[in-house]
Amino acid sequence: MNILDKSELKTLMGKQNGPCVSIYIPAHHQAGVEMTQARIRYKNLLRETQNRLVAQGMDALRAEKFMQPLEALYENISFWQHPADGVAVLCSTDDFHYYSFPISFHEQVVIDSEYYLKPLLPLLADGRFYILALSQNDIRLLECTHYTINTVELPESVPESLAEALRFDEFDNELEFHSGGSDTLVGKGGRRAVIFHGQGVGPDTAKDNILRYFQQIDRGLHELLHDEKVPLILAGVEYLLPIYHEANTYPYLVKEGIAGNPDRTRASALREAAWPIAEPYIMKARQEALDYYRDHVDTDRTASNLTEIVPAAFYGRVFILFAAIDQEQWGTFDPQSYTIDLHETRQSGDNDLLYAAMLQTLLHNGTVYPIEQEKMPNAGAGLAPALLAAIYRY
Repeated sequence: MNILDKSELKTLMGKQNGPCVSIYIPAHHQAGVEMTQARIRYKNLLRETQNRLVAQGMDALRAEKFMQPLEALYENISFWQHPADGVAVLCSTDDFHYYSFPISFHEQVVIDSEYYLKPLLPLLADGRFYILALSQNDIRLLECTHYTINTVELPESVPESLAEALRFDEFDNELEFHSGGSDTLVGKGGRRAVIFHGQGVGPDTAKDNILRYFQQIDRGLHELLHDEKVPLILAGVEYLLPIYHEANTYPYLVKEGIAGNPDRTRASALREAAWPIAEPYIMKARQEALDYYRDHVDTDRTASNLTEIVPAAFYGRVFILFAAIDQEQWGTFDPQSYTIDLHETRQSGDNDLLYAAMLQTLLHNGTVYPIEQEKMPNAGAGLAPALLAAIYRY
């Protein structure tokens, strides 16, 4: 089972070979009877999927072969015993992904030329935050939302571990700090293991060494985070957290941290512990975006006209997008001719343009807030809530 992040989303959006089947089913958070019912639902949807593939022109033998990975997941008992509230399964001729999430989905099967990802977008748009896990054996940077985790590859300039940083050579008479040369160990991923040498090891000396080590981590993280404005939460033994705060230059480091050795803690557990800390900052950012939109509603920095926002999203102009997740707007958009046509009901070749605008905003590193239409910001005094509301980059 894969972890869903923006990189995975881009993969799923890529051109697939053959028809794309997207299956969503509600499950429950408690394993047992409920998950058995989810498995039965899934089996019923598999029959529906195979019948629809044949009805759309796929011959019976090819349809049977196409269904093999989907059927194999049904036989994977351990997956169905895993607690979840919703299951998503995506399959094409030579591509297969499946996920379980702590949110429920509306039961549906969509067969199209591309994967139907709209039910997954709230998972990616829940507000990002980072966790920096500091331990004796490793340094981990996790990019998270409420429900997703992605381990970020650290640049080579970030030292490998605190244990290596605190390795002392009892034969040296004076403290030396090595970040290169023969005393530098090369760790996994090519990252450097920094070594401190010296005698007279006491509390102050140890703290100074840790501080210098953390300063080097901070400089390395600057390569990744210098354009970011999302919360960074520390996880580590309590003694280390204030020392890292002293070394830190990232302006969005959160005061509260996760105390304890993260060495034996799964990434998912760290994310769960960090979410209550991150949530107030994320909700604050959302409210600030709403306030900015309302304060600039009559300027060229915002828009609520769907026919304007959809092309802007395709060209990367949308910085923040509020979208009515419970609505659909059928139509077509041609990026080459810049023409857009809206239809009251779905016609042949139509796409849900709200969904398209959300996808494009995310893929251009924008922020999307999918909310119910009744909670959308008004386009202006006396007007009904819009389907889309955008804040532009320029």
